[in-house]
Amino acid sequence: MASKTPPLEGCRVFVIEDEYFIAADLERTLKSCGAKVVGPIASVGEALAQVRADGFDVVVLDINLRDQMAYPIAEELTRQGLPFVFATGYSEEVIPVRFAGVTRWEKPYDERAIVEEVRRLCAKTPRPGGQPAEAAS
Repeated sequence: MASKTPPLEGCRVFVIEDEYFIAADLERTLKSCGAKVVGPIASVGEALAQVRADGFDVVVLDINLRDQMAYPIAEELTRQGLPFVFATGYSEEVIPVRFAGVTRWEKPYDERAIVEEVRRLCAKTPRPGGQPAEAAS
């Protein structure tokens, strides 16, 4: 019997979340689905440094990190063309219009649904050699 490939196999997911238990649960879920998790990182400054250093395909971004809004991270991700989702307790009305097209998962979120969204975004992310993951496999 052939083994089924985990849905996030080969996907590098950067988790930016300051709530320890939420970050730990998300990290465990992503890893159990085959993802390589970068982070979690809980501060805007550290997260921006990692974004500039690269090493991931998709980002799961909390909007409020230690009482600091994470929009500078979202702006840098957008500037670099890197896919991300918001995983937040904030309603959609709080999110600036410039991020209207970004998927928002409201806490507590359905982990299976966020895994599916990360899988979808990761499949579109170019890999070394310039091809999306789905074309490279």
